Amino acid sequence: MPNDPEKRTGLETFKKKRIPSARFFDIDEIKDSGSEYPHMLPTCEAFADAMSRLGIKRDDELVVYDTEELGIFSAPRVAWTMRVYGHPKVHLLNNFRLWVKEGLPVETGPPEVPNISKYPIPSYNTDMVVKYAEMKTIGYDHGKEGAEEIQILDARSKGRFDGTDPEPRPGLSSGHMPGSINVPFQELLDPETKALLPAEELRKVFESKNLDPKKPFITSCGTGVTAAVIEAALRDAEFGSENDRRLYDGSWT
Repeated sequence: MPNDPEKRTGLETFKKKRIPSARFFDIDEIKDSGSEYPHMLPTCEAFADAMSRLGIKRDDELVVYDTEELGIFSAPRVAWTMRVYGHPKVHLLNNFRLWVKEGLPVETGPPEVPNISKYPIPSYNTDMVVKYAEMKTIGYDHGKEGAEEIQILDARSKGRFDGTDPEPRPGLSSGHMPGSINVPFQELLDPETKALLPAEELRKVFESKNLDPKKPFITSCGTGVTAAVIEAALRDAEFGSENDRRLYDGSWT
């Protein structure tokens, strides 16, 4: 995060410790370079170029994971992004902290440069994504008679959601969208291992928020990263229909 007290970067932690032969998918670089917002989805062409430079082929089976320090944090966003562009086999490791704790193989130092592949330009699954114009309409329609009952789940901390704590990005006010429900992503993780909770415990968290699995979900957060943690938890818990779960790209920013 921009306000990380240790000023860490994803690449530095990747070089420090990683699974052998892993490649670094940089969400701060693989994005819509024409947008002023931090983590917007890249174009189909930019995604294919990034996958090619990482040496990934369309039929590769992919496992995405986060740092040992954070457990589950941004890997769900990467896995979700790959699903948006239709990569057929994508898994989320739950998680690298446990991998290290169990003494499984790791490597350090600069990684080998992968052989460039030729990843085909994919199509984009619009059914998985909510864009600004639609989200604005949903916000204005909240509470109006006849409006669709959409559940907006916000992954930010309670302080940011309530408007009592600042946002990590300068100049951005805190608060929340009308009708949204605060589901801090940390509540979906084991406090020690930072792994996603078991499915039954995830369902209990969602039920404690009075969420209705029969109604559509939109997940949101600061920039669209930890919103994917909620999305992954909903998938794991089989809470709601997969066709009724979308992520608001760009989110609160």
